[in-house]
Amino acid sequence: MFELLMSADMMVPDPDAMTEKLVDKLGIYKHERWRQAFDNHPYIAHFLRVHKSLAVSPTRVEPQWHLDKPNPGDPLFHDFLESLKEFQGHHRPMITHSIVLATHGDKFNALVEKLMRRRLPFRMAQRTDEMPFDRLWLGVTPERPYYEPSVDGGLCIEIMPMEPLQMPPETFAEPPVQPRDLKPGDMVRVTARGYLVRDLDDTLRRCSANLDWEPSGPIQTLHDEGYRRARMGFTLANSATLDIIEATRWDGEAGLYLNSWGPGPYYIRIGVNGLEAKAEDLRARGTAFKWIESSEAVGGKPLIRIDPKELDGQLFEFEEC
Repeated sequence: MFELLMSADMMVPDPDAMTEKLVDKLGIYKHERWRQAFDNHPYIAHFLRVHKSLAVSPTRVEPQWHLDKPNPGDPLFHDFLESLKEFQGHHRPMITHSIVLATHGDKFNALVEKLMRRRLPFRMAQRTDEMPFDRLWLGVTPERPYYEPSVDGGLCIEIMPMEPLQMPPETFAEPPVQPRDLKPGDMVRVTARGYLVRDLDDTLRRCSANLDWEPSGPIQTLHDEGYRRARMGFTLANSATLDIIEATRWDGEAGLYLNSWGPGPYYIRIGVNGLEAKAEDLRARGTAFKWIESSEAVGGKPLIRIDPKELDGQLFEFEEC
């Protein structure tokens, strides 16, 4: 249904400072051209990369924040954003501005027509000189610009066409492009974005009935992790998956987080070439982490979990790619 999870985002009060932390603490790549800010759309966003090639790693890492200024480009967005904060909880360490899904223009048009036929609530931003393309949010309307989860089951989804992203042609190659000249410890791509929900079955029913979007495989029950997981895949094989997670016990990592902070965004997982080499790189950077010798979340292989205190509460993980 969808081609790409465009970004693993995080709403943070100072996206410039968070960008520097991600570069210093994890080795993520930044560039001045990847910073986005418009006068008529008052926000700051960095579209960072874990690998310099978008064909290899099309899902970016996006620290961003919306400024408390007039928003002539999208005057409804401030109210919508405040409703997202209310929905997720103002004190939640990880908050999303939207889970951004991208799809080709013909699929996008067909989806909008389907939403209208089904009389499902959605809102589209006006096209502007700075952003002359369509952007659509689920569970909200122009006359009532406050998010509610009836359409997407609490995933806070935004949808846009692929074409404005101007991805390089090799992004769509078959078989998918693989990285070249990798060194030990090099990051390859964002492999997964975790998202906690209260009721996995309800969220999946809504995604199926309203968006015709299905998991890429059977629901998994990970007893050691203490959760059930549905992996929502994309047609681009190098895209990160969206891992929708329901905690099955209160004292697992996911259960403790859910019952401390509520549902919403969870981990950002990055694949690397040589996990032990990446651990050495993190030690050299002075970045605190936990080495998990065998994690059911990655098929029983080792996993690195960065101490969230290093990144103001954001949870990053590394797996062997």
